[in-house]
Amino acid sequence: MLMLSGIGPAQHLAHFGIPVRHDLPGVGQNLQDHLDICTLVSSLQPISYDQLSDIAVGLRYLFYRNGPGSSNIAEAGGFVVSQYAPDDRPDIQLHFVPAFLDDHGRNKLPGHGMTIHACNLRPESRGEIRLKSADPAAAPAMQANYLATDHDRRMMLECARLARKIFAKPAFSEYAGEEVLPGRNCQTDGELMEFIRRKAESIYHPVGSCKMGADAMAVVNHKLQVHGLEGLAVVDASVMPTLVSGNTNAPTIMIAEKFVAELGSA
Repeated sequence: MLMLSGIGPAQHLAHFGIPVRHDLPGVGQNLQDHLDICTLVSSLQPISYDQLSDIAVGLRYLFYRNGPGSSNIAEAGGFVVSQYAPDDRPDIQLHFVPAFLDDHGRNKLPGHGMTIHACNLRPESRGEIRLKSADPAAAPAMQANYLATDHDRRMMLECARLARKIFAKPAFSEYAGEEVLPGRNCQTDGELMEFIRRKAESIYHPVGSCKMGADAMAVVNHKLQVHGLEGLAVVDASVMPTLVSGNTNAPTIMIAEKFVAELGSA
């Protein structure tokens, strides 16, 4: 929206014939996101959510407000401090799903299964958002640049191996069957990295493309006001200079609440 309005990297805006109202090179830069990798195993017992009747689930929830229809599907979660963490703060987040979860759930697999998906909470890779055209209806060009650093590649390997270790624990012995993804033939770092590059998914936490700060690439100041302009602020997850170590919903609500509180006290 800023770039379409003429606020952003001047050369990029001029390329699309957009009049430059304010040259702000940081707009669209510093894009960060949580990358996620899923490990799927078959279930030895037919107790997953995979083969449920949508109609039966809907009716049960409609009349009794319980059952699978009341679930968020991610039935359990956790945070882990990996061997690469620089301190005692968790740097991996896990979710357990009592069903096969492949391609964000779009790819339906036969039978019953379970999924652990894990993500690197503090990625070092940085991407960008750019325009494809001056047409406001056109989708932007987003390049997250996942796995650009050695740290991020090591962390995603750690995520995949950690999920395997959890499924191998005695607590899963009665339930966890054969590994479906990445599969028993995927063992070396190279094989696992090929699987990660092919199957890793966004966990829907993009931030940072209008970062807060005082350096040359910052877009907003500590009050979320756009540098160099009056009466314009950005109030969403894009102002985060770095990605929070977890879900972004609550922090974004907090950002908005603090912004409104600041307005009220002005």
